[in-house]
Amino acid sequence: MTALLTLVVLAAAGPIERPCPHGATVARDAEQLKALLESDVKDIWVAGLIVGDFEAKRSLSLHGCEQAVLEGTGKGTVLKLHGDDLLVEDLHLRKSGIRTSFEDGALKVSGERAMVRRVKVSDTLYGIAFEQCHACHLEDAEISGRPGLEENQRGDAVKLWEAHGSAVRRIWVHGMRDVVCWYSRHVTLEDNRITGGRYGTHFMYAHDSTVRRSVLRGNTVGIFVMYSARVLAEDNELSGARGPAGMGIGFKEADAVTLNRNLIVANTVGLYLDYTPRDPNQPVVFEGNTLALNGVALRTHSSERGAKFFKNDFLQNDVLVEVDGNGDARGVDFVGNYWANYAGYDLDRDGVGDVAFQVKQASSDLSDSHPDLKFFHGTAAFGLYDAVATALPYFATRLLLEDAKPAVRPHREVPR
Repeated sequence: MTALLTLVVLAAAGPIERPCPHGATVARDAEQLKALLESDVKDIWVAGLIVGDFEAKRSLSLHGCEQAVLEGTGKGTVLKLHGDDLLVEDLHLRKSGIRTSFEDGALKVSGERAMVRRVKVSDTLYGIAFEQCHACHLEDAEISGRPGLEENQRGDAVKLWEAHGSAVRRIWVHGMRDVVCWYSRHVTLEDNRITGGRYGTHFMYAHDSTVRRSVLRGNTVGIFVMYSARVLAEDNELSGARGPAGMGIGFKEADAVTLNRNLIVANTVGLYLDYTPRDPNQPVVFEGNTLALNGVALRTHSSERGAKFFKNDFLQNDVLVEVDGNGDARGVDFVGNYWANYAGYDLDRDGVGDVAFQVKQASSDLSDSHPDLKFFHGTAAFGLYDAVATALPYFATRLLLEDAKPAVRPHREVPR
Protein backbone atom coordinates (compact mmCIF):
# COMPACT_ATOMS: atom_id res chain seq x y z
CA MET A 1 0.00 0.00 0.00
CA THR A 2 1.13 3.54 -0.65
CA ALA A 3 1.86 6.03 2.09
CA LEU A 4 -1.14 7.81 3.56
CA LEU A 5 -0.02 11.29 2.60
CA THR A 6 3.08 13.43 2.27
CA LEU A 7 4.01 14.80 5.68
CA VAL A 8 4.48 18.55 5.90
CA VAL A 9 7.96 19.48 7.07
CA LEU A 10 8.24 23.19 7.78
CA ALA A 11 11.54 24.96 7.57
CA ALA A 12 12.36 27.34 10.40
CA ALA A 13 9.91 30.16 9.72
CA GLY A 14 10.80 33.75 10.39
CA PRO A 15 13.81 36.07 9.97
CA ILE A 16 17.36 34.90 9.52
CA GLU A 17 20.03 36.54 11.61
CA ARG A 18 22.75 38.36 9.71
CA PRO A 19 24.94 41.46 9.97
CA CYS A 20 24.15 44.53 7.91
CA PRO A 21 26.08 44.45 4.62
CA HIS A 22 29.06 46.77 4.24
CA GLY A 23 28.05 49.94 2.44
CA ALA A 24 24.28 49.35 2.87
CA THR A 25 21.86 52.18 3.63
CA VAL A 26 20.81 51.34 7.17
CA ALA A 27 18.08 52.84 9.38
CA ARG A 28 18.65 52.47 13.13
CA ASP A 29 15.88 54.67 14.50
CA ALA A 30 12.39 55.85 13.54
CA GLU A 31 13.48 59.21 12.13
CA GLN A 32 16.04 57.60 9.81
CA LEU A 33 13.56 54.98 8.62
CA LYS A 34 10.79 57.51 7.91
CA ALA A 35 13.20 59.71 5.99
CA LEU A 36 14.42 56.78 3.90
CA LEU A 37 10.88 55.62 3.16
CA GLU A 38 10.10 59.11 1.83
CA SER A 39 13.30 59.24 -0.24
CA ASP A 40 14.09 57.54 -3.55
CA VAL A 41 16.49 54.98 -2.02
CA LYS A 42 15.58 51.59 -3.43
CA ASP A 43 17.27 49.24 -0.92
CA ILE A 44 16.72 50.05 2.74
CA TRP A 45 18.13 48.03 5.61
CA VAL A 46 16.65 48.05 9.11
CA ALA A 47 18.80 47.22 12.15
CA GLY A 48 17.85 46.59 15.76
CA LEU A 49 14.66 47.79 17.44
CA ILE A 50 12.77 50.68 15.84
CA VAL A 51 9.50 51.93 17.34
CA GLY A 52 6.84 53.61 15.21
CA ASP A 53 4.14 53.15 12.58
CA PHE A 54 5.48 53.40 9.04
CA GLU A 55 4.15 53.82 5.50
CA ALA A 56 5.57 54.09 1.99
CA LYS A 57 3.90 54.62 -1.39
CA ARG A 58 6.54 53.51 -3.89
CA SER A 59 8.56 50.54 -5.03
CA LEU A 60 11.30 49.55 -2.57
CA SER A 61 13.08 46.70 -0.83
CA LEU A 62 13.13 46.54 2.97
CA HIS A 63 15.66 44.16 4.51
CA GLY A 64 16.25 43.31 8.15
CA CYS A 65 19.66 42.83 9.74
CA GLU A 66 21.10 42.68 13.27
CA GLN A 67 17.82 41.22 14.65
CA ALA A 68 15.62 43.91 13.14
CA VAL A 69 12.31 44.61 14.90
CA LEU A 70 9.65 47.09 13.87
CA GLU A 71 7.52 47.72 16.94
CA GLY A 72 4.32 49.67 16.47
CA THR A 73 2.99 52.42 18.70
CA GLY A 74 -0.06 50.35 19.54
CA LYS A 75 -2.30 52.83 17.70
CA GLY A 76 -2.45 51.48 14.14
CA THR A 77 -0.83 49.13 11.61
CA VAL A 78 2.92 48.76 12.02
CA LEU A 79 3.84 48.89 8.31
CA LYS A 80 1.82 49.89 5.21
CA LEU A 81 3.32 49.58 1.73
CA HIS A 82 1.73 50.57 -1.59
CA GLY A 83 3.67 49.95 -4.79
CA ASP A 84 4.81 47.43 -7.37
CA ASP A 85 7.70 44.97 -6.97
CA LEU A 86 7.96 45.40 -3.21
CA LEU A 87 10.25 43.21 -1.13
CA VAL A 88 10.06 42.76 2.65
CA GLU A 89 12.32 40.23 4.31
CA ASP A 90 13.89 39.25 7.63
CA LEU A 91 11.82 41.52 9.86
CA HIS A 92 10.00 40.99 13.13
CA LEU A 93 6.78 43.04 13.21
CA ARG A 94 4.97 43.44 16.51
CA LYS A 95 2.56 45.52 18.64
CA SER A 96 -0.21 46.82 16.40
CA GLY A 97 -3.22 48.82 17.49
CA ILE A 98 -6.45 47.29 18.75
CA ARG A 99 -9.05 48.76 16.35
CA THR A 100 -11.04 46.07 14.59
CA SER A 101 -12.78 48.68 12.41
CA PHE A 102 -9.40 49.62 10.88
CA GLU A 103 -8.01 46.08 11.03
CA ASP A 104 -4.87 47.22 12.84
CA GLY A 105 -2.19 44.68 12.06
CA ALA A 106 1.44 43.97 11.32
CA LEU A 107 1.65 44.55 7.56
CA LYS A 108 -0.63 45.71 4.74
CA VAL A 109 0.58 45.46 1.15
CA SER A 110 -1.02 46.52 -2.13
CA GLY A 111 0.38 46.59 -5.66
CA GLU A 112 1.78 44.06 -8.11
CA ARG A 113 4.33 41.29 -7.55
CA ALA A 114 5.14 41.90 -3.87
CA MET A 115 7.35 39.42 -2.02
CA VAL A 116 7.16 39.10 1.76
CA ARG A 117 9.44 36.41 3.16
CA ARG A 118 11.13 35.30 6.36
CA VAL A 119 9.10 37.55 8.64
CA LYS A 120 7.76 37.08 12.15
CA VAL A 121 4.53 38.64 13.42
CA SER A 122 3.61 38.74 17.10
CA ASP A 123 1.41 40.72 19.52
CA THR A 124 -0.80 42.13 16.77
CA LEU A 125 -4.56 42.18 16.31
CA TYR A 126 -4.39 41.30 12.60
CA GLY A 127 -1.45 39.78 10.77
CA ILE A 128 -0.53 40.26 7.11
CA ALA A 129 -2.97 41.56 4.48
CA PHE A 130 -2.55 41.49 0.70
CA GLU A 131 -5.27 43.83 -0.55
CA GLN A 132 -5.50 44.45 -4.29
CA CYS A 133 -2.09 42.83 -4.38
CA HIS A 134 -1.83 40.78 -7.57
CA ALA A 135 0.81 38.07 -8.04
CA CYS A 136 2.04 38.65 -4.48
CA HIS A 137 3.84 36.08 -2.35
CA LEU A 138 4.15 35.36 1.37
CA GLU A 139 6.74 32.76 2.33
CA ASP A 140 8.48 31.32 5.40
CA ALA A 141 6.61 33.36 8.01
CA GLU A 142 5.52 32.79 11.60
CA ILE A 143 2.35 34.64 12.59
CA SER A 144 0.93 34.70 16.10
CA GLY A 145 -1.58 36.98 17.73
CA ARG A 146 -1.93 39.00 20.89
CA PRO A 147 -1.73 36.78 23.99
CA GLY A 148 -4.83 36.42 26.12
CA LEU A 149 -7.45 37.20 23.48
CA GLU A 150 -10.44 34.93 23.03
CA GLU A 151 -11.05 33.52 19.54
CA ASN A 152 -13.78 36.03 18.71
CA GLN A 153 -11.51 38.92 19.71
CA ARG A 154 -8.66 37.98 17.40
CA GLY A 155 -8.04 39.23 13.87
CA ASP A 156 -7.19 37.35 10.69
CA ALA A 157 -3.67 35.98 10.43
CA VAL A 158 -3.54 36.30 6.63
CA LYS A 159 -6.00 38.12 4.40
CA LEU A 160 -6.00 37.90 0.62
CA TRP A 161 -8.49 40.39 -0.84
CA GLU A 162 -8.55 40.81 -4.62
CA ALA A 163 -5.13 39.20 -4.61
CA HIS A 164 -5.35 37.26 -7.88
CA GLY A 165 -2.48 34.94 -8.71
CA SER A 166 -0.97 35.17 -5.22
CA ALA A 167 0.65 32.44 -3.13
CA VAL A 168 1.21 31.65 0.55
CA ARG A 169 3.87 29.04 1.30
CA ARG A 170 5.54 27.57 4.38
CA ILE A 171 3.89 29.72 7.03
CA TRP A 172 3.11 28.80 10.61
CA VAL A 173 -0.01 30.40 12.10
CA HIS A 174 -1.03 29.99 15.73
CA GLY A 175 -3.16 31.98 18.14
CA MET A 176 -4.97 33.93 15.40
CA ARG A 177 -8.50 33.81 13.99
CA ASP A 178 -8.67 33.00 10.24
CA VAL A 179 -6.69 32.67 7.05
CA VAL A 180 -9.02 34.15 4.42
CA CYS A 181 -8.93 34.15 0.65
CA TRP A 182 -11.76 36.33 -0.61
CA TYR A 183 -12.53 37.62 -4.10
CA SER A 184 -9.17 36.26 -5.24
CA ARG A 185 -8.66 33.93 -8.19
CA HIS A 186 -5.81 31.52 -8.89
CA VAL A 187 -4.45 31.52 -5.33
CA THR A 188 -2.04 28.82 -4.13
CA LEU A 189 -1.60 27.84 -0.47
CA GLU A 190 1.12 25.24 0.09
CA ASP A 191 3.08 23.60 2.90
CA ASN A 192 1.48 25.65 5.66
CA ARG A 193 0.70 24.84 9.29
CA ILE A 194 -2.35 26.54 10.79
CA THR A 195 -3.43 25.66 14.32
CA GLY A 196 -5.76 26.79 17.08
CA GLY A 197 -7.87 29.26 15.10
CA ARG A 198 -11.41 29.55 13.81
CA TYR A 199 -11.13 28.93 10.03
CA GLY A 200 -7.85 27.31 9.08
CA THR A 201 -8.56 28.54 5.55
CA HIS A 202 -11.72 30.27 4.33
CA PHE A 203 -12.28 30.58 0.58
CA MET A 204 -15.02 32.85 -0.75
CA TYR A 205 -15.35 33.72 -4.43
CA ALA A 206 -11.89 32.21 -4.79
CA HIS A 207 -12.17 30.36 -8.11
CA ASP A 208 -9.31 28.20 -9.45
CA SER A 209 -7.46 28.05 -6.13
CA THR A 210 -5.39 25.30 -4.52
CA VAL A 211 -4.46 24.25 -0.98
CA ARG A 212 -2.02 21.38 -0.65
CA ARG A 213 0.46 19.67 1.68
CA SER A 214 -0.72 21.63 4.69
CA VAL A 215 -1.59 20.81 8.30
CA LEU A 216 -4.77 22.43 9.61
CA ARG A 217 -5.11 21.12 13.13
CA GLY A 218 -7.21 22.10 16.13
CA ASN A 219 -9.17 24.85 14.38
CA THR A 220 -12.94 25.19 14.68
CA VAL A 221 -13.10 24.54 10.90
CA GLY A 222 -10.17 23.25 8.86
CA ILE A 223 -11.16 24.52 5.39
CA PHE A 224 -14.43 26.08 4.26
CA VAL A 225 -15.21 26.89 0.62
CA MET A 226 -18.08 29.23 -0.31
CA TYR A 227 -19.36 30.32 -3.72
CA SER A 228 -16.19 29.12 -5.44
CA ALA A 229 -15.49 26.85 -8.40
CA ARG A 230 -12.55 24.66 -9.35
CA VAL A 231 -10.93 24.51 -5.93
CA LEU A 232 -8.37 21.74 -5.36
CA ALA A 233 -7.40 20.40 -1.91
CA GLU A 234 -4.81 17.63 -1.87
CA ASP A 235 -2.41 15.97 0.57
CA ASN A 236 -3.62 17.97 3.58
CA GLU A 237 -4.26 16.99 7.20
CA LEU A 238 -7.58 18.32 8.50
CA SER A 239 -7.84 17.23 12.10
CA GLY A 240 -9.06 18.05 15.58
CA ALA A 241 -11.94 20.38 14.63
CA ARG A 242 -14.05 19.78 17.71
CA GLY A 243 -17.02 21.37 19.44
CA PRO A 244 -20.56 21.85 18.10
CA ALA A 245 -19.32 23.66 14.98
CA GLY A 246 -16.26 21.45 14.45
CA MET A 247 -15.70 20.56 10.79
CA GLY A 248 -12.72 19.21 8.88
CA ILE A 249 -13.72 20.62 5.50
CA GLY A 250 -16.99 22.05 4.25
CA PHE A 251 -18.51 23.44 1.07
CA LYS A 252 -21.40 25.82 0.47
CA GLU A 253 -22.63 26.34 -3.09
CA ALA A 254 -19.35 25.30 -4.68
CA ASP A 255 -18.79 23.64 -8.08
CA ALA A 256 -16.09 21.47 -9.66
CA VAL A 257 -14.24 20.89 -6.40
CA THR A 258 -11.60 18.15 -6.12
CA LEU A 259 -10.26 16.55 -2.91
CA ASN A 260 -7.38 14.11 -3.30
CA ARG A 261 -5.43 12.18 -0.65
CA ASN A 262 -6.44 14.25 2.35
CA LEU A 263 -6.41 12.94 5.92
CA ILE A 264 -9.68 14.03 7.58
CA VAL A 265 -9.49 12.77 11.12
CA ALA A 266 -10.92 13.31 14.61
CA ASN A 267 -13.38 16.09 13.77
CA THR A 268 -16.95 16.56 14.94
CA VAL A 269 -17.92 16.45 11.25
CA GLY A 270 -15.35 15.31 8.73
CA LEU A 271 -16.88 16.56 5.49
CA TYR A 272 -19.91 18.82 4.99
CA LEU A 273 -21.77 19.55 1.74
CA ASP A 274 -24.35 22.34 1.49
CA TYR A 275 -25.92 22.65 -1.97
CA THR A 276 -22.65 21.41 -3.46
CA PRO A 277 -22.34 21.16 -6.35
CA ARG A 278 -24.84 23.78 -7.43
CA ASP A 279 -24.62 22.42 -10.97
CA PRO A 280 -24.56 18.60 -11.21
CA ASN A 281 -22.70 19.00 -14.51
CA GLN A 282 -19.77 20.42 -12.52
CA PRO A 283 -19.30 17.55 -10.05
CA VAL A 284 -17.31 17.62 -6.87
CA VAL A 285 -14.92 14.66 -6.72
CA PHE A 286 -13.42 13.08 -3.60
CA GLU A 287 -10.77 10.47 -4.35
CA GLY A 288 -8.17 8.75 -2.21
CA ASN A 289 -9.04 10.49 1.05
CA THR A 290 -9.09 8.96 4.51
CA LEU A 291 -11.97 9.86 6.86
CA ALA A 292 -11.29 8.41 10.28
CA LEU A 293 -12.39 8.83 13.89
CA ASN A 294 -14.87 11.60 13.09
CA GLY A 295 -18.14 12.03 14.96
CA VAL A 296 -19.87 12.15 11.57
CA ALA A 297 -17.83 11.28 8.48
CA LEU A 298 -20.13 12.97 5.93
CA ARG A 299 -22.97 15.39 6.51
CA THR A 300 -25.04 16.86 3.70
CA HIS A 301 -27.48 19.73 4.01
CA SER A 302 -29.95 18.04 1.66
CA SER A 303 -30.06 15.22 -0.87
CA GLU A 304 -27.07 16.37 -2.90
CA ARG A 305 -26.62 15.44 -6.56
CA GLY A 306 -23.37 15.46 -8.49
CA ALA A 307 -20.90 14.52 -5.73
CA LYS A 308 -18.62 11.56 -6.44
CA PHE A 309 -16.60 9.47 -3.95
CA PHE A 310 -13.97 7.11 -5.40
CA LYS A 311 -11.47 4.93 -3.50
CA ASN A 312 -11.75 6.70 -0.15
CA ASP A 313 -11.25 4.95 3.19
CA PHE A 314 -13.88 5.34 5.93
CA LEU A 315 -12.40 4.13 9.23
CA GLN A 316 -13.92 4.04 12.72
CA ASN A 317 -16.25 7.02 12.37
CA ASP A 318 -19.08 7.15 14.92
CA VAL A 319 -21.65 7.92 12.20
CA LEU A 320 -20.94 7.44 8.49
CA VAL A 321 -23.52 9.81 7.05
CA GLU A 322 -26.11 12.30 8.21
CA VAL A 323 -28.51 14.13 5.89
CA ASP A 324 -30.34 17.20 7.10
CA GLY A 325 -33.88 17.87 5.97
CA ASN A 326 -35.03 14.24 6.07
CA GLY A 327 -33.17 13.44 2.85
CA ASP A 328 -30.63 10.81 1.87
CA ALA A 329 -27.25 10.53 0.14
CA ARG A 330 -28.37 8.23 -2.67
CA GLY A 331 -27.76 10.97 -5.24
CA VAL A 332 -24.07 10.88 -4.27
CA ASP A 333 -22.03 8.47 -6.38
CA PHE A 334 -20.01 6.07 -4.17
CA VAL A 335 -17.75 3.61 -6.02
CA GLY A 336 -14.83 1.55 -4.73
CA ASN A 337 -14.61 3.04 -1.26
CA TYR A 338 -13.41 1.06 1.75
CA TRP A 339 -15.88 0.90 4.64
CA ALA A 340 -14.42 -0.51 7.85
CA ASN A 341 -17.78 -1.97 8.89
CA TYR A 342 -18.50 -3.67 5.56
CA ALA A 343 -19.84 -7.14 6.35
CA GLY A 344 -19.92 -8.51 2.79
CA TYR A 345 -17.61 -10.97 1.05
CA ASP A 346 -15.25 -11.24 -1.92
CA LEU A 347 -15.47 -14.79 -3.27
CA ASP A 348 -13.53 -14.12 -6.47
CA ARG A 349 -10.79 -12.26 -4.55
CA ASP A 350 -10.65 -9.30 -6.91
CA GLY A 351 -10.60 -6.82 -4.03
CA VAL A 352 -14.20 -5.74 -4.66
CA GLY A 353 -17.09 -6.81 -2.46
CA ASP A 354 -19.58 -9.09 -4.16
CA VAL A 355 -22.55 -7.36 -2.52
CA ALA A 356 -23.20 -3.66 -2.20
CA PHE A 357 -22.41 -1.73 0.93
CA GLN A 358 -25.48 0.04 2.28
CA VAL A 359 -26.13 2.36 5.19
CA LYS A 360 -29.56 2.01 6.76
CA GLN A 361 -29.83 3.71 10.10
CA ALA A 362 -33.05 3.76 12.01
CA SER A 363 -31.41 6.15 14.48
CA SER A 364 -31.15 8.80 11.75
CA ASP A 365 -34.90 8.70 11.26
CA LEU A 366 -35.41 8.85 15.00
CA SER A 367 -33.13 11.87 15.49
CA ASP A 368 -34.60 13.67 12.46
CA SER A 369 -38.03 13.29 13.99
CA HIS A 370 -36.73 14.31 17.44
CA PRO A 371 -33.71 16.67 16.97
CA ASP A 372 -32.92 16.70 20.68
CA LEU A 373 -31.85 13.07 20.33
CA LYS A 374 -28.89 14.00 18.06
CA PHE A 375 -26.94 14.38 21.30
CA PHE A 376 -27.04 10.59 21.67
CA HIS A 377 -25.42 9.79 18.28
CA GLY A 378 -22.45 7.48 18.81
CA THR A 379 -23.69 6.26 22.19
CA ALA A 380 -24.29 2.66 23.14
CA ALA A 381 -28.04 3.25 23.13
CA PHE A 382 -28.12 4.39 19.49
CA GLY A 383 -25.63 1.68 18.56
CA LEU A 384 -27.97 -0.96 19.98
CA TYR A 385 -30.91 0.64 18.18
CA ASP A 386 -29.05 0.45 14.84
CA ALA A 387 -27.90 -3.10 15.54
CA VAL A 388 -31.52 -4.18 16.01
CA ALA A 389 -32.43 -2.40 12.77
CA THR A 390 -29.64 -4.27 10.96
CA ALA A 391 -30.81 -7.61 12.28
CA LEU A 392 -34.46 -6.76 11.60
CA PRO A 393 -34.44 -4.62 8.44
CA TYR A 394 -38.12 -3.82 8.95
CA PHE A 395 -37.00 -1.13 11.40
CA ALA A 396 -34.47 0.45 8.97
CA THR A 397 -36.91 2.78 7.25
CA ARG A 398 -34.48 4.74 5.09
CA LEU A 399 -31.53 3.81 2.89
CA LEU A 400 -28.98 6.61 3.29
CA LEU A 401 -26.24 5.60 0.86
CA GLU A 402 -25.02 2.73 -1.29
CA ASP A 403 -21.65 1.73 -2.69
CA ALA A 404 -22.19 -0.95 -5.34
CA LYS A 405 -18.49 -1.89 -5.56
CA PRO A 406 -16.97 -1.50 -2.09
CA ALA A 407 -13.29 -2.24 -1.59
CA VAL A 408 -12.56 -5.02 0.87
CA ARG A 409 -9.17 -3.63 1.91
CA PRO A 410 -8.06 -0.06 2.73
CA HIS A 411 -6.45 1.81 -0.14
CA ARG A 412 -3.83 3.44 2.08
CA GLU A 413 -1.87 2.71 5.21
CA VAL A 414 -3.83 3.26 8.38
CA PRO A 415 -2.27 6.06 10.52
CA ARG A 416 -0.89 4.96 13.86
